[in-house]
Amino acid sequence: MQLALTHARYQLLETFRIPIAIFGSAFFPAAAMLFFVVPFAGKDPVAATFATASMVTFSVMSANIFSYGVGVAEDRQQPWDPFTRTLPAGPAPRFAGRVLAGLTITYLSLIPVVVIAATLTEARITPAGFLLALVTVAVISVPFTLMGLTIGYALPSKAAIVVAQLVFFPLAFGGGLLSAPGDAPGFIEAIAPYLPTRGAVELMWAAVGDYSASRLSLIMLGVWLVVLAALGGWAYRRDEGRRFS
Repeated sequence: MQLALTHARYQLLETFRIPIAIFGSAFFPAAAMLFFVVPFAGKDPVAATFATASMVTFSVMSANIFSYGVGVAEDRQQPWDPFTRTLPAGPAPRFAGRVLAGLTITYLSLIPVVVIAATLTEARITPAGFLLALVTVAVISVPFTLMGLTIGYALPSKAAIVVAQLVFFPLAFGGGLLSAPGDAPGFIEAIAPYLPTRGAVELMWAAVGDYSASRLSLIMLGVWLVVLAALGGWAYRRDEGRRFS
């Protein structure tokens, strides 16, 4: 655990030296809150609460896909990365440290969304619901962490940036993150349960309000977890083989 914390500290220090990285993760969800949630759903407590949960999911997705997808790809090009792979501790502390650092950045990126919801909308949540939402954030970050790691280990940095952008908005839109529960267009409602974003946002909706996540969405979220874990492991092993072959 101590080694994981050391790696997490290193990752965070490296990120904080370039604050724009954190700003980028927080900007789009906060902007969406200001331009779409506040004027259109801000006066309705229920709608504002669910919309905020959607923007929280949006922020979690953004922080993890780009942090891991682009960050890992860039790290692979640095001489420090192959050196750390030769250390006797093995890859586990590095992975754990990266996950802890990514989760910290994820929570930081949520602060603007929560502040906007609390001050500019009628969104309401109980203390217990808020704590449950915090735990849910950690849970739903897992598939997007795995997605980012897959992109980061499979592709060079220039390609990783493009692929991260290409998968981000279709997943957000197709998963129904930009609409209230049950209000998405028909074709979105048809495909949404099969995307990881839908299962994630339904867990957030269930955490903050009176909503029951659908069985299909949760099953498909589990399927995505297994598939992304397998792809992430494959990408890492392939990259490892290329470096030491």
